[in-house]
Amino acid sequence: MARSISLCLFFFLFMISWIPNLTTSYPLSTKSRWIVDEKGQRVKLACVNWPAHLKPAVAEGLSKQPLDYISKKIVSMGFNCVRLTWPLDLMTNDTLAHNVTVKQSFESLNLFDDVIGIQTHNPKILNLPIFNAFQEVVSNLGQNGVMVILDNHLTTPGWCCSDNDLDAFFEYPNFDPVVWTKGLSKMATLFRNVTNVVGMSLRNEPRGTRDFPDLWFRYMPKGGEAVHAANPEVLVILSGIDFETNLSFLRDRFFNVSFTNKLVFEQHCTTLTIFCAKIIEKVTHNGGFLLGRGFPLFLTEFGANLRSGDISGNRYMNCLVAWAAENDLDWAVWALTGDYYLRTGPGLQSKKLLFHPSTGLCVTTNFSHNVHTLQLEQCRKAEPLTFNPTEGILWSNKMCVEAPDAVGQKVKLGFGTKCSKLGQTSATHMHLSFKTTSNGSLLCLDVDERDNSIIANPCKCLTMDASCDPANQWFKVL
Repeated sequence: MARSISLCLFFFLFMISWIPNLTTSYPLSTKSRWIVDEKGQRVKLACVNWPAHLKPAVAEGLSKQPLDYISKKIVSMGFNCVRLTWPLDLMTNDTLAHNVTVKQSFESLNLFDDVIGIQTHNPKILNLPIFNAFQEVVSNLGQNGVMVILDNHLTTPGWCCSDNDLDAFFEYPNFDPVVWTKGLSKMATLFRNVTNVVGMSLRNEPRGTRDFPDLWFRYMPKGGEAVHAANPEVLVILSGIDFETNLSFLRDRFFNVSFTNKLVFEQHCTTLTIFCAKIIEKVTHNGGFLLGRGFPLFLTEFGANLRSGDISGNRYMNCLVAWAAENDLDWAVWALTGDYYLRTGPGLQSKKLLFHPSTGLCVTTNFSHNVHTLQLEQCRKAEPLTFNPTEGILWSNKMCVEAPDAVGQKVKLGFGTKCSKLGQTSATHMHLSFKTTSNGSLLCLDVDERDNSIIANPCKCLTMDASCDPANQWFKVL
């Protein structure tokens, strides 16, 4: 029920925000706290984030559907804008941008299934250099009447974000402000005559131990001036600190720039506290106050777990959407993607082996009688898995564990609709357990010694009983 309420509020945002593209006359600018078109009419940005900043440096999903189908789907869902992410290396590393093709990028990451998918759905881009493929995405969105915000998400292609990233903030090892400014200028120049590129977001989620305002004031306006000098038509979108959740340092100190009628601030809200009043108090203090001072505030990332069962997430979403609707904000939901070509980075684990110490074997997939299951195999032959302890989902080749409800049944794999959350139960963290949907009882992964298949059995040896041998239920992520 909570999820239904959240989705209703979400679509209410669509309803109040949709302005047909035919009414939009480019370029966009600002008038007090509003974004307006060339005729001075309000243009409300109702955007979806489309990641293109991860390891392959290619917009996600192109191995699943034709580009034009995705663009049309974006329009049919009510969005009029895409916040398209990109890594700084796309502008500062000519080898990546112009000498590596889409095919070569995927093959270098052993993503051969995605190569086949792109050959099937988007053969036009397969042998294009990475940057040219990026241009194709922007162009196709434009052909379908979709505005684009170019978001510099990070420096080197990969997952984002952590406090300890080497590109977390200005003057970190991989965040040279001079290189960043040149990269922004180059990107702005290359899209200067592309009318559906209506804005540039300077940097996603500045953060880290050095994210204090002095460095922000030293460098962020320079980045904005570089973009405006290269492309005076686009909106210049500035982010705050603390993972882009905090602009409160602008309350008592401001700055002068030459693009005041192009200046927009952006804010993220990812807090999952269940107390709505606290959420509203925080987002208003950290950024909402700018509306009263005559600046547009663009809520560029928010979202919730759509697999249901996340009570605090549902309440957060309902609360935040209500606040955004009340304040008539421009916004961009995270994210368009259903899954990712390759998702590795802070807080996530890359491909790993799931080792069974008792047998010396590793867990791999097995396909039999049209069903994907798990079984033990020699580790050198086993297919690597992905397990994120925080998320608790065990993935194998884009399929997730769907644990059975009955004791002794084989553990199956599915495509994401019924993923079971696994907990690392016991002090050893080697029991992988889950609760059944039927009665909430706790079961653990176990091994059927008859055929080495992975089954679900009641967890054993969770107490301090020295006579109990848990070896059959011990699995170690390597």
